[in-house]
Amino acid sequence: MCGIFGIASTRLEDGDYTAYTNTLSHRGPDAYGDYQNDNVFLGHRRLSIIDLEGGVQPFFNESKSLAIIFNGEIYNYKEIRQSLIQKGYQFVSNSDTETILVAYGEWGENCVQYFEGMFAFAIWDDVSKRLFIARDRLGIKPLLYAEFNGKLVFASEIKAIIADPKFPREIDERAVVAFFNYSYIPAPYTIFTKIRKLLPGHHMTWQDGRLTIQKYWDLNFSPDENRNEDDYVEELLSLFGDSVKDHLVSDVPVGAFLSGGVDSSAVVALMSQHSQEPVNTFCMGFGGDMGGYLDERGFAEEVASRFNTRHEAFEVVPDLDGIIDCIVDAFDEPFADDSSIPTHFICKLAAEKLKVTLSGLGGDELFSGYERYLGFHLQSYYSRLPRFLRKSIIAPLMEKVPERADGHYTVNHLKRFTRGGTLSPDQTYLSYISQLGVRNRPVLLLEPERLAPYHEEIIDLYSGYFKSDNVEGPASSLNRALYCDIKTYLPDDILTLTDRISMQHSLEVRVPFLDHRLVEFSARIPPAIKLKKLNKKYILKKAFKNTLPDSIINHRKQGFVGPTSKWLKSDLKPFVLECLSEKNLLKHNYINPGSVQTLLDEHFTGKQINDKVIWSLVMFQKWFERYID
Repeated sequence: MCGIFGIASTRLEDGDYTAYTNTLSHRGPDAYGDYQNDNVFLGHRRLSIIDLEGGVQPFFNESKSLAIIFNGEIYNYKEIRQSLIQKGYQFVSNSDTETILVAYGEWGENCVQYFEGMFAFAIWDDVSKRLFIARDRLGIKPLLYAEFNGKLVFASEIKAIIADPKFPREIDERAVVAFFNYSYIPAPYTIFTKIRKLLPGHHMTWQDGRLTIQKYWDLNFSPDENRNEDDYVEELLSLFGDSVKDHLVSDVPVGAFLSGGVDSSAVVALMSQHSQEPVNTFCMGFGGDMGGYLDERGFAEEVASRFNTRHEAFEVVPDLDGIIDCIVDAFDEPFADDSSIPTHFICKLAAEKLKVTLSGLGGDELFSGYERYLGFHLQSYYSRLPRFLRKSIIAPLMEKVPERADGHYTVNHLKRFTRGGTLSPDQTYLSYISQLGVRNRPVLLLEPERLAPYHEEIIDLYSGYFKSDNVEGPASSLNRALYCDIKTYLPDDILTLTDRISMQHSLEVRVPFLDHRLVEFSARIPPAIKLKKLNKKYILKKAFKNTLPDSIINHRKQGFVGPTSKWLKSDLKPFVLECLSEKNLLKHNYINPGSVQTLLDEHFTGKQINDKVIWSLVMFQKWFERYID
């Protein structure tokens, strides 16, 4: 895992580009390297994982006509390397970096089709004066870019781009709207107008000052109804077993995050089959005034005991002195997934022991693990009730029900369910994933009429994925919700969070559920055996029912989040009130202070759970003060 930074221009001006690259030193503390000529600068910070001595970057071919900088891992590089040797190529290292470069020399842009792994890389061809940049299929590794002052700048993180004092820090208001709806900013947008995210499964080419972007991979949901459950279980176990084995390729020890849920437990179970030494596992619990909040440490310890892992647990307490600043610095733009807090601590703990860990991320999106998938499935039955009953009686009555005092989301989810009861399928699902929903959207942001077109633009982005021709089946198909999440929430929230927080601690996190072959297989599984009756992740649980304890298979999903709703009412209340004071909110004039006060009052009194919106407000405020104010 590494950090990459580069500039391409028809005439590269002088500059201290080393300093820009070194803003990414946390991503690669082991080594620094760069290359520069009249047209390009390539900078690299290395975290040594494979070929510790021979993988120094930038890496060049024999004639020095090609140079590469690379962030990620190619798990099948040995197989590709062997096929290229058979074609007559010679290698001077044992690194996956050299394998990418030689593959590009043989297959050109099509080389990405051969790679299994996570990657973002840039290759400079000094003969054709051409720069080729690619990002992996699922967006596990980041790639951001900007065109300004007659040049293309790209990097693993925003901070390297905005290190240029000439960079215009102009806020993209459509990104502001998106952030307060979803708590993250979806690609291709970033908070800065001039910076964009290269979409997953895309590559881009710069030559003679012109930039072209092309998609090379997408996911197609085409369920095969002719196979029985046992056939799916057999192939799932085979593909997932191969993926976990591949993800263990490393020249340094590999550990795992273990939450006690099905996904991470399945990863640890398969790791134990392929590891000669006990697996190092890490989990988190929560302290402070939690109320009745579920803590999964007991489940994690049960799995650790069954598979004889070296297990360590850590308790997160609501003392966030300095932690929020660390999180803001990790993302460089507003980001408000509150699981960033436990992720910060577990990555810090793991990084003290190892350089590489495996995670169970991606299992929910592949096999229908979130509550919202169940809600969306049940909407097809709820919609059969008379419309007047849903709109005029059930929904208003539900709004009067107070939220649970312990911070659980049961009542909140029921309110969202009834609010979406009269909407089209795509709008229903968007109402589930939006933090604002219909109720708060018009009043939270100042100048709502001026920002209304941005609301529509962001809604169209999500609806476009939901309605995509890549998904077979009716508008109410669960697969449409899964595809929408795989294109948005997965890369731009879950994977972004994991990459930025882990790399802030110089830790590489691998995600075996997101091997693209396993992802493509999951898209062929009928929705009815992903979510069977009320049983989420049915087929995955069936696959591991003889491997994992019954308590792991059957217990209610918690998710890797903290008790933020409860903390905001208690331990963090003074901090929140100060952060979101009218004086602070008026620094940028994006937020209506009166609406914020209403949200706080509703949350503190238990009328509504508004923790997601409140946390988004806090993170936006801290970002603005750090980067703009």
